[in-house]
Amino acid sequence: MNKRPVIIDCDPGIDDAVALLAAFQAPGLDIRAITPVAGNVPLSHTCPNALKILALGGREDIPVYPGADRPLFGQPKEASAVHGEDGLLGWPMPRPKAAPRPERAWDALHREALALGGALEIVATGPLTNLAVALSKYADLPGLIKGIVLMGGGASCGNATPAAEFNMYADPEAAEMVFRSGIPITMCGLDVCYRAYMTHEETAALEALGTPQARFAAAVNRSELQWVEALGIPGAPQYDPCAMLCAIDPSLYTGADCWVGVERSGSLTRGKTVTDAFSDAKRAPRNVRLMLDVDRPRFAAALTDLLSRY
Repeated sequence: MNKRPVIIDCDPGIDDAVALLAAFQAPGLDIRAITPVAGNVPLSHTCPNALKILALGGREDIPVYPGADRPLFGQPKEASAVHGEDGLLGWPMPRPKAAPRPERAWDALHREALALGGALEIVATGPLTNLAVALSKYADLPGLIKGIVLMGGGASCGNATPAAEFNMYADPEAAEMVFRSGIPITMCGLDVCYRAYMTHEETAALEALGTPQARFAAAVNRSELQWVEALGIPGAPQYDPCAMLCAIDPSLYTGADCWVGVERSGSLTRGKTVTDAFSDAKRAPRNVRLMLDVDRPRFAAALTDLLSRY
């Protein structure tokens, strides 16, 4: 099998952790690097968390290159109320043997993209600061990236604010740079993430696998279930795993090609992803494949299958 080279840009984060554990078992992915960024919790946690997750998944061969510790402008946002002070709910994790590499995320990203001659793909599950810095530093980068699959935004709602999803809200200037870069983008926003859930029964089946990786993922689901009951969602949304599974098997999803921009100045709408997908007024270019639905039973089965391989 010809494996697809990918870099995973993330802010671990409980759902990033589950997405990474799934990616480690995906036979079609050649994971070239992990590039942590500040987001769910500060970089002082997300970078060590990436190393801990690699240790949990038995993949300490994958290099970790630290990225940005703050957004391009303004003060950092964080979501420790959801992810725990350390970003991993205080879950006992193995002590990593590996250490972060000295090279910075944006330099490693460009080096890998250049070496792979246009074949590199990015899966981004955190704020897009690292990618924006790379785009600012390396003018040739857009022509060297095959595509980006990202978790972020939403056509219908937000979660950090009524208008904005957290990853976009944490660094809207960076997100707008990425959306305007010309790189093909697949966006898994809240619209599809709320449909990519796992039920109580599926969570119990996951925990019954009995491995440390499956038990951790089940604990993440149970934590998520506490937050979504008020939303009327009958299960735990798999935010970052939704994007990861989309990168692994896009046939699970349906969507629309559209224009997307990111609001940066509105006092009530900063960080909102504005799309013409449902508008009579269309804009060019259609820079994003906006995922809107997922075959939920197949999604849950695929995620469980990947986690069952430990």
